[in-house]
Amino acid sequence: MRATSSVIVGRDAETELLDEALESARRGAGRAVFLVGEAGIGKSRLAGECALRAYGRDMPVLRGRATSTGLVVPFRPLVEALSSRFRAAGAPDDPELDPYRPALAGLVPEWRAATTTPGYAISLVELAEALLRLLAVLGRERGCVILLEDLHDSDTETIAVVEYVADNVADLPVLLVGTLRPDPGPASDLALAAELRNTASVTELGPLDETAVRHMVDACLDAAPGEVPPAAHRHLSERAGGNPYLVEVLLADLLDMGRLSRADGEWLLADHGEATVPTGAVRSWARRLARLDEPVRELLLIAATLGGRFSVGALRAVTGLDDRALFAHLRSASEAGIIAPDGAAHDHYTFRHVLTADALRASLPPAEQAALARRAASAIEQSARASLSGDRADELAREQSQLVATLRLAAGDRAAASRQFAQVGRQMLDAGASGSAAVLLERARGLAADGERDEVTVQLALAQAESGRIDLASALLDDLAPVPVGTPAAEERAQAHTQVAWVATMAEQQQEARRRIRAARALLGAEPRPEQEAALVVVEGHLALLPEQEDDPRSPAGRDGHERLKEAERSARSAALTAEQRGRPVVACQAWQLLALLSRQRGFDEADACLVRMLEVAEKHRLAVSRAEALVRLGTNAFMRTGEATQLETARAAAHELGSLTVLQTVDGLLAMQSVLAGRWDRAREIVDRSVEASARLQNLSAHRYLLLVDATLAAHQGRAREQERAVTRFRRAGGEDSMLVPLQRGLCQAIGALMAEDRERATAELDAARAWEREHPSFFYLSGRYGLRPLLRILDGDGDGDGDGSGGGDGGREAYREALASPGGQLAWNRMFLGMADAVLRGRDGDPDGARRAVAEAGRAATAFPQAWHLALRLVAEAALADSWGEPVAWLRTAEEYFHEAGVQPVAGACRALLRQAGVSVPQRRGGRERIPAELRTAGVTPREYEVFVLLMERPGNLQIAQRLCISPRTVEKHMASLMAKTGCVDRSALCALSAERAEDGGPAGPAGPTGIAFRRPSA
Repeated sequence: MRATSSVIVGRDAETELLDEALESARRGAGRAVFLVGEAGIGKSRLAGECALRAYGRDMPVLRGRATSTGLVVPFRPLVEALSSRFRAAGAPDDPELDPYRPALAGLVPEWRAATTTPGYAISLVELAEALLRLLAVLGRERGCVILLEDLHDSDTETIAVVEYVADNVADLPVLLVGTLRPDPGPASDLALAAELRNTASVTELGPLDETAVRHMVDACLDAAPGEVPPAAHRHLSERAGGNPYLVEVLLADLLDMGRLSRADGEWLLADHGEATVPTGAVRSWARRLARLDEPVRELLLIAATLGGRFSVGALRAVTGLDDRALFAHLRSASEAGIIAPDGAAHDHYTFRHVLTADALRASLPPAEQAALARRAASAIEQSARASLSGDRADELAREQSQLVATLRLAAGDRAAASRQFAQVGRQMLDAGASGSAAVLLERARGLAADGERDEVTVQLALAQAESGRIDLASALLDDLAPVPVGTPAAEERAQAHTQVAWVATMAEQQQEARRRIRAARALLGAEPRPEQEAALVVVEGHLALLPEQEDDPRSPAGRDGHERLKEAERSARSAALTAEQRGRPVVACQAWQLLALLSRQRGFDEADACLVRMLEVAEKHRLAVSRAEALVRLGTNAFMRTGEATQLETARAAAHELGSLTVLQTVDGLLAMQSVLAGRWDRAREIVDRSVEASARLQNLSAHRYLLLVDATLAAHQGRAREQERAVTRFRRAGGEDSMLVPLQRGLCQAIGALMAEDRERATAELDAARAWEREHPSFFYLSGRYGLRPLLRILDGDGDGDGDGSGGGDGGREAYREALASPGGQLAWNRMFLGMADAVLRGRDGDPDGARRAVAEAGRAATAFPQAWHLALRLVAEAALADSWGEPVAWLRTAEEYFHEAGVQPVAGACRALLRQAGVSVPQRRGGRERIPAELRTAGVTPREYEVFVLLMERPGNLQIAQRLCISPRTVEKHMASLMAKTGCVDRSALCALSAERAEDGGPAGPAGPTGIAFRRPSA
C-alpha cells in the first residue's frame, strides 16, 4: 500500500504567505520567498502547492530543481525551469526579448544556434538581467512564478543569478520561490543576506506537532478522525520527529510488515517488541529492499551509489543489463514508489526523496560501498570514451567526469578524484563558468597531493578572479610557496598574476593591479620573454589611463601624467607588434585598443587606424568580444567627428549579435549622449530609462557612470536645474568625480546648464575647472568645452592675449582659440561649430563683416546635427554682432528666442527678447496659441493676433470685416496688416492675401511649413 498524503497539513501560515505573494505578483509587485528546512520537512510539497495555486490563477509556472548527485552543472535548475515551461508552451517571441536572446541561449536550447557568437562567454550578470526581462515578459498579463528547489545543491552560477533576481524583482510581476536546507553554504548565505536587505522573505519550516502528524496519517490512510489507533499515531510522531517524509516512510514500513492493517472496517495496530521495530529510516529501507527481487535490489543500490538523480546510460554501463531487463527493473522500482522518471530529462530517473538514496547507501557496509563506487567509476569511464558525441558532448563529458571523480572519492582514491575535479574545473573556466570552476578547483585543491596542490591553486586563483573575487585570488597567489625565478612554475604563476592584474585594472582596483604586476615581474626576473613583457606593459598602459589615487603610496611618484602616457604609448606599440608575432592575439587587441585612445592627441585618423588593425586581428582570430569593442570605438570616433550615429548603430548591431549586454549598454550610453547633443531628448530619455538601472544591476560601472552623466547632461541641456543637480549627485555617488568623465561633467553638462540659466560667469568657471583637471590628468574626451565652447566664451568676454588675471584659467580668448584650432579636438563637428562662431566674432571685431558672415555660415554647416547648441551659439554671438554691427543679429535672436521658448528654456528666451528690445526691435508678446503658428511665421516674429488676421486674408476681406469678426477696431487691423507685410516681406496687401491662400492650399493656414520661395527674411547662416 502507498502511504503518501494527498493534502498539506500544519502549514497554514506558509500557504497564506504564498497566496499573498501570488496575488502581489499578479498586481506587478514581485517578491522572493525562500522556504528553509531540513530534508523531508515538506519544502517541495509546499512548492508544489504554490504551483497548483498559480495554475489556478492562470499564471505561467517555471519549475526547476538542483541535482542532488554532488555534480556541479552550471544553471541546471534554471535550464530545467525554463524547459518545464517552454516544452509545452513554446519559447516566447516577444520583440522586447531580442537583445536578451543571446544571453538566454545558454538556458533555452531553441535559441542557441541562431543567436550565440563563438568565443564570447555571457557574464553571470548579463544572464541574470536577461532572465529577469524574460520573467517580466512572461508575467506581463497575469504574473508568473519561478520555483527553484534544493538550492543548497545548486552551482554558484545559479546562486548568483537567483540573488540578482531576488534583489531586482520588486517592481516586476514575478514571484520567485526557492527551497533549501539550513546547512551552511552559498544558498543559505544568499537567503539570509536577502532577508537582511529586505528583498526576500525567509520562512523556516519546523517539525509537525502531534496534531498535524495525526491529521497527516489520517490523510495518508484515507481514514476518518479516530479510526487509526492512538498508539500508531504516537509511534509515528515519536520516531519521525515531526518530519513528514519520515512519517510516510515509517508508515509504509508498518503497512508492509502488516503491523498496521485494516480489518472489518477498522485500523488495527499489532503488538510489537522493540527487537522488531525499525529505529530509523535506514533500517526501514533495508527491510523494504530485502522484500524486493534481487535484480531490482542490486539496481537500486547501484543507482543510489550514482546519486539521488541518475541517467539510464550510466546505470546501463555499470549494470551491463540490456534495455529490456533494465527498464523492467526500473519499472518495478518505480511501481514500488522508490524512484520516478525525471520530468526534466527523458533519460534520467530520480529517487522519490534524496534521503532515500542516502538511506540505501547507508544500508551497505563501508567496504561494499567503496567497491561498488570503484566498479561504477571504471564502467562509466570505459563507456564514456566511445559514446559521447554531438552538440552537448563537452557538457556531458564534464558531467560524467565529475561523477567519476565523486565515485573515485567514495572509493577512497583521493588523488584520482582531485585530478578529475581539477580537469573539469579548468574546462569550466575555459568555458566561462568561473564560479562553478572555482567550486570544483577548491574541491580538487583539498584532495590534491602535495606535489600537485600548487598547480591547482594557481588555476583556482584565476577562477576566483574571473568570478570577481579578486581579494581571494590574490590571497591564494600570495600563499604559494616560493619557486625559483624563471622556471616553468614561476612563469605559470607570473601569467596568473598578470591575468589577475588585468581583472583588477578593469575593476579600477589600482593598488591591487600594481601589486600583481610587481609579483609577476619578480617571478619572471630581469629579462622576461617578449610576449610576457607585452602582456605586462599592456596592463600597465591601461592602468596609466586611470586617475591616480592620492592615497596610493605605490603610485609612480613625481611623474607627470602626460609623461606616463607617452611611455605607455611607446610600450604599447611595441607590445602590439610583439603580441601579434608571438601568437598572443588577445594581448594584441588590448594593445591596439590602448593605442587608439592614446593616439587621439595626434588626430582621429591615426586612432581609427589602430582600431582598424584591432578589428583585423580580432576577425582573423575570431575574437568576438574584441571585434565588437573595435566597432564600438570606431563608431564613437565617427560620432565625435560628425555628430552622426550611423556607425554607432552598426556597432550596436554587432554587440547585439555578440550577446553582450555590457557592450550593448556602453553603446546605448553613447547613443543617448548623441541624442542629447542632437536635441532628440525623448530618445535620450528612453535610452537612459531603459539602461541606467540595468547597468547598475549588471555592475557595469563604466557604462553606468556614463549613463548617469548622460542623464545629468540631458537635464542641463533642457534647462532643468533641479533634475540636473539630482542626476549629478547620483553620478558623484557612483564615483564619477574619481573617473575620467570629470571634464565632460564640468564642460558638457554643468557649463551648458549654467548657460541655460543665463549664468555666463558660472559657465566659464566650470569650463576653466574642466581645463584645469585635464592639465593634471590624462584626458581623451574632446567635448569638454576646451576645444570649442570655452574659447568662444573667453573671446566674448574680452580678447586678452596674456596670461589673464589668474581667475580665468590662465589664457586669453585668442590664445585659447589658437590652441583649440591646432588640436585634433578642434576638428570635431561639435567644436567646429563653436570655433567657427568664435572666428566670426573675432573677424567682426576686427572690421571684417564679410569674413564674419562666411565664418557663421561655415559654423552653421558644422552645426547641422546640433540644433540646440546652434541656437545657443546664435544667442551668444548675436550680442557681439549687435555691438560690432555685423551679421544679422536680430534674425538670429528671433530664431533663438523662438527655439528656446518652444523648448521651455525661458531664461535664454527671455535674454533673447531683452537683446531684441535693446536693439530697438518690437518683441511679440507670448500669448497662448503660438503653437498654431507655422514655424516660419513664428520665426519671422508673427504674433498670435497677427496670425488670426493672416488666416482671414485668404478670403480677401476688408479691414472692417476683419475688425467685426475679431472684435477689434479697424485701426488695429490696419496696424496688424502693416506688421504682417513687414515681417513676411510681402510688398502689398494683395501679395499678403495670396500668401494666406497659398498656405491654406498647402495644408491649411496652421500647417507646419511654408511653401518654397516665400519671401520670408531668414538668417543667412
